[in-house]
Amino acid sequence: MPNQLLARRKKNSSGGGKRRMMASLFYVSSLSAITGAKAFSSRLTNTAPRRSIAFVRPQIIKTTPTTASYHHQRRRQYTPITRLAASVADSTTTTTNEYDVKNKLNGLDKSYNPSEFESEIYKWWEDSGCFDPDAKQKPNDKSKSAYVIPMPPPNVTGRLHMGHAMFVALQDVLARFHRMRGRPVLWLPGTDHAGIATQLQVEKALIAEGTTREEVGREEFLRRVWEYKEEQGGHITDQLRSLGASADWSRERFTMDDDMSLAVTEAFVRLHEKGLVYRGEYMVNWAPLLKTAVSDLEVEYSEEEGKLYFFKYMVDGEEEHLPVATTRPETIMGDTAVCVHPDDERYKHLVGKKAVVPMSDGRTVPIIADEYVDMEFGTGALKITPGHDPNDYAIGKKFDLPIVNIMNKDGSLNANAGKYDTLDRFEARAKLWQDMEEAGLTIKVDPHQQRVPRSQRGGEVIEPLVSSQWFVKTEGMGAKALKAVEDGDIKIVPARFNKTWNNWLTDIHDWCISRQLWWGHRIPVWYVGESGEADYIVARNEKEAREKAVEAGHPEDVILRQEEDVLDTWFSSGLWPFATVGWPQEEGIESSDFARFYPGSCLETGYDILFFWVARMAMMGLELTGKSPFNTVYLHGLVRATDGSKMSKTKGNVIDPLDTVAQYGTDSLRYSLVTGVTPGQDIPLNMEKIEANCNFANKLWNICKFVTGNALKDLSESELAELAVTGPITKEEFDLFSLPEKYIISKQHELIMSITQDIEKYQLGAAGSKLYEFLWDQYADWYVEISKTRIYEGAGGGG
Repeated sequence: MPNQLLARRKKNSSGGGKRRMMASLFYVSSLSAITGAKAFSSRLTNTAPRRSIAFVRPQIIKTTPTTASYHHQRRRQYTPITRLAASVADSTTTTTNEYDVKNKLNGLDKSYNPSEFESEIYKWWEDSGCFDPDAKQKPNDKSKSAYVIPMPPPNVTGRLHMGHAMFVALQDVLARFHRMRGRPVLWLPGTDHAGIATQLQVEKALIAEGTTREEVGREEFLRRVWEYKEEQGGHITDQLRSLGASADWSRERFTMDDDMSLAVTEAFVRLHEKGLVYRGEYMVNWAPLLKTAVSDLEVEYSEEEGKLYFFKYMVDGEEEHLPVATTRPETIMGDTAVCVHPDDERYKHLVGKKAVVPMSDGRTVPIIADEYVDMEFGTGALKITPGHDPNDYAIGKKFDLPIVNIMNKDGSLNANAGKYDTLDRFEARAKLWQDMEEAGLTIKVDPHQQRVPRSQRGGEVIEPLVSSQWFVKTEGMGAKALKAVEDGDIKIVPARFNKTWNNWLTDIHDWCISRQLWWGHRIPVWYVGESGEADYIVARNEKEAREKAVEAGHPEDVILRQEEDVLDTWFSSGLWPFATVGWPQEEGIESSDFARFYPGSCLETGYDILFFWVARMAMMGLELTGKSPFNTVYLHGLVRATDGSKMSKTKGNVIDPLDTVAQYGTDSLRYSLVTGVTPGQDIPLNMEKIEANCNFANKLWNICKFVTGNALKDLSESELAELAVTGPITKEEFDLFSLPEKYIISKQHELIMSITQDIEKYQLGAAGSKLYEFLWDQYADWYVEISKTRIYEGAGGGG
């Protein structure tokens, strides 16, 4: 309790017991702000402990559902943070004063209704510069190390879902906690250009107009995409604001910004110079509707009822056959071998002979043996199609089998499929099977439950396809990321994901980084001449490419054609922690943002993208900057339905965060997502839990009304100004209290220590639960209730 309060109480000896009890009510409320409790709320300013809990008049207090610091600062003249903010945001003075006047008039007389004040409070914070890393720092004071959280960039044209609400809740706790402790905090927001998702929406619009991107051309298509981005791009960031995200929006980045694009080009060129980027053929996930390769993350598997086709693979020159089964008969036209187990007595005598590919006009393939085949599964004989199956591709490489591609980019069959040329793959399946039946080559067709890979964006069935693409060699980069975790340079929370990290990075494949799209970072490669792709130049721009071409002996007017493909969105996202703070422009500059804010402190995200995003950021950061891009990786689980199942629109169990906020308030949702949760564990969410936490918010509102309506009632402006808590309570001050006050303050101090330790260890769920128990059981149900009795009975109980 501040000395000013003691001094005032000593001047007024009458009713000292009541005054000390009232002061204790206020003090416990105030001190709660530095327990970490304040970090759980999106409704508190960003202030540091021991200097920050400035008090204001009761009429302008706004309660926060997830903290005991419900006497939140509102007056500029009373709050250290707003004075500091004023120095960096003088232009907001009028807006802030208008807000204060309006807030003062509203007061706490009404019932708890967060929709009446949440958006205004947030606007006041942002306009006042409260989220700037230096909002709390003295001019030119850079002595304290920054706490940096790179926000996972959502799709620029996306819409808010529970995954976003989850990361906002957790990251906001961390940002506010460290901000309150006096550290400069940079929570850096931004959006991703979302190559496939955004391009798909514009292509759909073109189709509705009766045209295509090919017809309008690349330049016009990109103009349309930028137009679409401008129309739709602001919604997601506004929605993140509605969740109370205290990110520094003045630094908001977009992966297609000019300086971000420069970083992407520089990364590609440097990796190529190191021999880590190459062009080659490899098996990729091909989306026929989108006509592009897609990453594993963009492929979703669904359990679907299909068919298992059994047929005869005739041995060349003999009446004998091998029974083979497949779920995709159309791929028979791309078979280059039949494989059996070397110990399988049924087929041993056939190994080394030839088999005739059905409906191929007599084309033969070798019968080979490999232990990969499971003798007990199916017929024990496998058709090998290296061009259209990842496992077959590996066997094909082992036995040096030819790769026959039977498919066009749109999913139709090509000339290698013989008479099925130009047919859609599913039409070809039906036609080929019909022909095989007529030829007496079929055995049977059984119903078969199978996992079907579908494009996350387009919904079509993904086709494994060998294609010429650009790749990054990942073995060496992966080894560096492995060592970073092994040496403790990167700490993964929870630690059980270390095993997942190790498994992925020890069995890593080269990364396909090219996409056959137009929206995105165009690959900085120029092919030399009017045709062909054998001779190419990697450069930062066309001018540099031409200079390199001339140096290589080509004439100055040589034709250069830039690569049509763009880079995988995950490539640019992999640069996020350092490209957003000035790499490569600020490399080597001591006073730069890059030097101050890189590496980051904590990367918080879902465990489902540990490899697809986190590992790639680690690899890219270590390779391009020589440093791990963050010290800690904190993984949260997925938000699921009450029964633990995945939220799905078809199931009707999706909880919309915006609807939830409208009904219950932001803090009720945030608190429900954070409390009682273990890092890395999925979170079952239901409306009952959110409603219960809304009741908790209402409880805090009523406590605040009681405290301000009693302990602080009728105080003058000067008396209120003197009640700023500037430091921890002293022993002399503590000894003046009665037993109930001593007890509740002691319990509060225990809570401070416990919650601080929990948040430092990233045990946010435990911290939130302890806060709930203290505020409800100790402070509200016990201390406030006995305080009411003592107030109404004339300040009995000591003093």
